[in-house]
Amino acid sequence: MVKRTKTVLGSIAAAAVVVLAPAGGAVADTYWQCVPFARMISGVQIFGDAWTWWKQAAGKYETGFTPKAGAVLCFKPTGKMKLGHVAVVSQVLTDRVIQITHANWSRINGTRGQIERDVTVIDVSPEGDWSEVKVWYDPIGDLGTTTYPTHGFIYQDATATTLAKSGLSTAQNTAVSVAQNAANQMVAAVRPGSGPLQMLGQAADATDRIASLIQAAAGQPVSGGDQAEQ
Repeated sequence: MVKRTKTVLGSIAAAAVVVLAPAGGAVADTYWQCVPFARMISGVQIFGDAWTWWKQAAGKYETGFTPKAGAVLCFKPTGKMKLGHVAVVSQVLTDRVIQITHANWSRINGTRGQIERDVTVIDVSPEGDWSEVKVWYDPIGDLGTTTYPTHGFIYQDATATTLAKSGLSTAQNTAVSVAQNAANQMVAAVRPGSGPLQMLGQAADATDRIASLIQAAAGQPVSGGDQAEQ
């Protein structure tokens, strides 16, 4: 138990770096990396850069190509994403549409290192095996035109599930929520048109876009214009 506690606490320390503003008072800003954050909320105990996770999982965790809540989606490295990326499946909507929770993806308020909860990912692979996906990108409020190659899913074992549901994880998620709420308040303060009525309109627009994306994934005709490029 002591060893497990140290491991999870180490993940917390690695996940968040607090930077104090040099002038005008000390303002805490939390920068999250995708790897320690994914390890923290999934309980999957793999260390090292994201691009190494798939190979490290062999013989330690079950892997596959079907999304399951709690599984880690492992992205392959690309030219723009040389270290790869990992994200945790928060919900499976259809066989080709999921929601993920991950860190350090979108630029939010002009900065990376942010946490995004329950954002949409769509399988666009020809075989429907989740080898190619498109991911929600906050600055454009939509999926971009970029397609990302993935290895597949790393599934939780009993120990990972226990870690993810433990009291430590609850405390971690509370810290995450506090940091995210603070970031959201700052965004609301500096972004024009972010009042309650505008926010409701933006939410309705996002819902319409996601509905269109789900229709497209299901092979149904979709009306409307082109997607913005990420």
